[in-house]
Amino acid sequence: MSALYMLVGTLVALGVLVTIHEFGHFWVARRCGVKVLRFSVGFGSPLLRWHDKQGTEFVVAAIPLGGYVKMLDEREGDVAPELLDQSFNRKSVQQRIAIVAAGPIANFLLALLFFWAVAMLGGQQVRPVIGAVEVGSLADVAGLAAGQEIVAVNGKATTGWAAVNLQLVSRLGESGSINVASLAPGSTAEIQRTITLDNWLRGADEPDPIASLGIRPWRPALEPVLAQLDPDGPAQAAGLRVGDRLLALDGQVLTDWQQWVDQIRAMPQKSVGLLIEREGVQLQLPLNLAARGEGDALSGYLGAGVAGGQWPAEMLREVRFGPIDAIAEGAKNTWAMSVLTLESLKKMLFGELSVKNLSGPITIAKVAGDSAESGLSDFLKFLAYLSISLGVLNLLPIPVLDGGHLLFYLVEWVRGRPLSDRIQGWGMQIGISMVVGVMLLALINDLSRL
Repeated sequence: MSALYMLVGTLVALGVLVTIHEFGHFWVARRCGVKVLRFSVGFGSPLLRWHDKQGTEFVVAAIPLGGYVKMLDEREGDVAPELLDQSFNRKSVQQRIAIVAAGPIANFLLALLFFWAVAMLGGQQVRPVIGAVEVGSLADVAGLAAGQEIVAVNGKATTGWAAVNLQLVSRLGESGSINVASLAPGSTAEIQRTITLDNWLRGADEPDPIASLGIRPWRPALEPVLAQLDPDGPAQAAGLRVGDRLLALDGQVLTDWQQWVDQIRAMPQKSVGLLIEREGVQLQLPLNLAARGEGDALSGYLGAGVAGGQWPAEMLREVRFGPIDAIAEGAKNTWAMSVLTLESLKKMLFGELSVKNLSGPITIAKVAGDSAESGLSDFLKFLAYLSISLGVLNLLPIPVLDGGHLLFYLVEWVRGRPLSDRIQGWGMQIGISMVVGVMLLALINDLSRL
């Protein structure tokens, strides 16, 4: 079933985002009097094709990894004299800028629409209450403690852990300070705390902002009774079964699942002894833990999980917006994610953020499937994030992308004449090399995650 969600989720995501992006170009081109020859969703052999009254060919092609709008242009072939006024290259530089910019703008508007829908759908969020703080950690030094609820980070309200994480992610690789407002249990008076950063998680491959501060979110206590096993994991290899109750690790009694998680993560590739209870009988089992991650992120892996606990009502809050307020919420989220995407790209360029965080088509497909399986709200959020990424990336001033064309046209607007064909040709070659290089890097990152 997960594979089906992945397939359908990916096709829907790419189909919707590419269609809207290209429709932006198409719609503005038509308004500017440019004749559109073809509107294609996908590349390669056409699966479906039809024509409208104005002669535009609409195509759904076999390779759903992009699309294009082909416009009448004298640079790409002969144009009949009676159609010269409908040629793209004959339009004013301002009109050409509008046509090229319309694709990314359509992606931002689509993201706003999705965030608006998510805000109206609403849902339950877990209150960001601290469960534990590691002694000597950044959070501990700042004065944060178990039981406190984080209500704002850097002045931005945090209704749940996702909002906390979003504010922290924006500071990855930086030095300075983070201002955290919290409430003590049973109090309504906010306490301001300052966390000092020094090249915080700079270059980390898989940064976990909340954990790196030494904060563990509050979670309901879980009994260490196994409910699932990785068929290729150490637990399965050691003979553990679903329903087994874990009692002790190397003679140390552990009664809560989180205790087991903490101990196992601290013991990558270690040989340990387990005491378990199976059908009322206690058994001793040897087990060789595996490892996940690299370098400082290396952690032990058991390959087992337990059933989720029941969240108490007081730890949950319902967050929902009306149609009007949802517009403001959608616009705020669209702006925040656009800025975060742009800042993340800048940090990767300057080494503040590891390029291993760059994701390619395999990761996108996996996240598409997971979010589709999780529910409509999560899938819409994913589409919004992906649409923003597509919009931001296309606006980068790299020849071959929309942003590169915009750069050429802006220079033409200022100079009063276009750049020479030779310079534009060089720019295109450089742009293609950069885009192909980034795509290969993203694909390598995807494969390494597998």
